[in-house]
Amino acid sequence: MAPRVVVVEADGGSRGNPGPAGYGAVVRDADTGEVLAERGESIGVATNNVAEYRGLIAGLEAAAELGAAEVEARMDSKLVVEQMCGRWQIKHPGLRPLAAQAAGLVNRFAAVRFHWIPRERNRHADALANAAMDAAAGKAPARAAVAPPRVVEPPREVAAPDSPARARAREVAARAASATSTGTDPGTAPASWEPRPSFTATRLVLVRHGETAFTEQRRYSGRGDVPLSERGRAQVRATAARVAALAPTVAAVVSSPLSRCTATAEAIAGALGGVPVRREDDLIECDFGAWEGRTFAEVRQEWPGEMDAWLASTRVAPPGGESFVDVAERCRRVVDGLCRAYPGETVVVVSHVSPIKLVLRDALAAGDGFLHRLFLDAAGISVLDTWPDGGVAVRTVNDTAHLAGI
Repeated sequence: MAPRVVVVEADGGSRGNPGPAGYGAVVRDADTGEVLAERGESIGVATNNVAEYRGLIAGLEAAAELGAAEVEARMDSKLVVEQMCGRWQIKHPGLRPLAAQAAGLVNRFAAVRFHWIPRERNRHADALANAAMDAAAGKAPARAAVAPPRVVEPPREVAAPDSPARARAREVAARAASATSTGTDPGTAPASWEPRPSFTATRLVLVRHGETAFTEQRRYSGRGDVPLSERGRAQVRATAARVAALAPTVAAVVSSPLSRCTATAEAIAGALGGVPVRREDDLIECDFGAWEGRTFAEVRQEWPGEMDAWLASTRVAPPGGESFVDVAERCRRVVDGLCRAYPGETVVVVSHVSPIKLVLRDALAAGDGFLHRLFLDAAGISVLDTWPDGGVAVRTVNDTAHLAGI
């Protein structure tokens, strides 16, 4: 029988900061103190904080594997505990993806409580982390048997649905996922109803490519290079005129390398007076693997279990394909790079339904359910503004007024 409540003790460190690094995590039965799982791993050269986050992630993953419903997470890292509680900013870009991953795991449990504990009460996880650091440094691990005392602490705030703690976990995930490596963080931008001046923002005009035969036939269309249909080409001409009206001055047009996108991008660039089109591999559609070219109904019939798992988690990939977590990571790289390269300018980004949905999800600090509730039409236009301090404004989503009558 799966334990309802477990204690996760986690630690990590490095010899040199950065230096040879490793983490340790222990999962205990909250009632008996019995060790249910141990995790420890060398992670090469990293900082103390990276190793600490990796330890927390490993502990939460182990708790999830055990089927726990609630977690008491205990660490001697004040930074990780405070950041996961949403009280401290996540300023270091290397920690943001780890914080997002940890916050995603938090949302898998009915409740998670974070506690800071002194190092002497975290000896078991500390011993595992030191053994991993020894291995990373090429030393023979000398692992001592450690049985730290079981400590029962009064519960703090439970991360139950709609509780403040759950909201903070979502906020941590949104900040970590949306912040760019330039140090901007939407979660720390000044909150205000006052409209911001758009001329100081980098504006991204997000355009989904025109229709293809697969679009009309409701088939999975990922990495296959399916060309625009006749209707798709008509949509693209209308979209190009619409973008030129929305953004007469554009610094760049950036496109997925697939022809349905490059054809769309070239039409837009032409309407803008010949702006060069730059291909960006990270804007390519999700790899749907074995489902490529299959209809939605065929996939449901032949891979019912795999489809249910895929729909339930963005970490699950189609057979032989790519997860949405991986797609989101590369899309963030694109957005980050464009904001750095074109501050205060407008960039047209031509891509596919999955990358555009993921960019909008991050911009709106939404959960994964957003991906299944947002519909994006072929040749639809969305507009997103980002400011240097991390401020974000989604101005338009799936504008299709220009497609009337096509």
